[in-house]
Amino acid sequence: MSTPSWLRYGVPTLDRPFGLEMWPIFEKAFETVKGYKPQDFKFVPGSTPMSTLSATATMLISYYIIIFGGREFMRGREPFKLSFLFKLHNFYLTAISGILLVLFVEQLLPTLVRGGVFHAICDHNGGWTDKLVVLYYLNYLTKYLELIDTCFLFLKKKPLTFLHTYHHGATALLCFTQLLGNTAVSWVPITLNLMVHVVMYWYYFQSARGIRIWWKKYITVMQIIQFVIDLGFVYFASYTYFTSRYFPWLPNKGVCAGEEFAAFAGMAILSSYLLLFISFYIATYNKPAKKGRTRATSALVEMKDEKVPTVGEARRRFSGGQATLTSASGAALGSQTASPNGRVTRSRKA
Repeated sequence: MSTPSWLRYGVPTLDRPFGLEMWPIFEKAFETVKGYKPQDFKFVPGSTPMSTLSATATMLISYYIIIFGGREFMRGREPFKLSFLFKLHNFYLTAISGILLVLFVEQLLPTLVRGGVFHAICDHNGGWTDKLVVLYYLNYLTKYLELIDTCFLFLKKKPLTFLHTYHHGATALLCFTQLLGNTAVSWVPITLNLMVHVVMYWYYFQSARGIRIWWKKYITVMQIIQFVIDLGFVYFASYTYFTSRYFPWLPNKGVCAGEEFAAFAGMAILSSYLLLFISFYIATYNKPAKKGRTRATSALVEMKDEKVPTVGEARRRFSGGQATLTSASGAALGSQTASPNGRVTRSRKA
């Protein structure tokens, strides 16, 4: 029996780093489902599903309505167990992240070795090939699957923290902006993120099975290292883009592919991630004794533990703020006295 044409294997080479060639297998599966080869895919804004700002915004607004509305719905109800579904969710996200990662590596390794890093991050022929574009798009779609993470939280009546809810929504938006901007450096944060997600979702899968994992905090360390590397590449690519276009007299490496709005979105979102995850790590794994805690560290602990308030909590906070303002105004008025000439003066006692 002859070997199928899509099954190619042999001694590992630069173009076949895993011994087994992954792209033909992916191509066969993709063509079976879609009817055309993955490298023939084109991301066309307005035509490709989830390719417009309105579609992305609608999905993300719906996400926030569902998770916060769901939290209110679960108030006063017993939490769901959902053990099997939670394990299944984390297992398929581990598998999807792993498959995408090996496909990216197979495409990028020959480009990096033969063309160099600058070619891979700043040239469309390096970091924005037809094969990479379909992988970028599939990675973008997985960001919507990952939103289900938060649904498990509110159904199990776990707290919805700012870090979690912001990170999930912003990541989908980030991937969308980079697809629109044809950003060749996209593969750097994407491949690093996939690597982290393989480890992270595997951890969640094993934890759901009742297996105790000792290296949980190193996932956060990996995420912080990821964002540092991401920002190094993204800031370099953005600097190269802007200097070559607007300030050619400044030192730069040449023209870098991409769009300005995508550069600003990438720098802003990734920078916010780095700050938030460093704060989370310090507050969670590097807690000093309470007596010696500085004001800055206390603020980080509060940020880490900060939960997105419920409707009732927000109303109470607002009412409390109004009451404080009213009492403060009354105290201020009460401290005013009339002078003999009829003028109102303010007491200097404070």
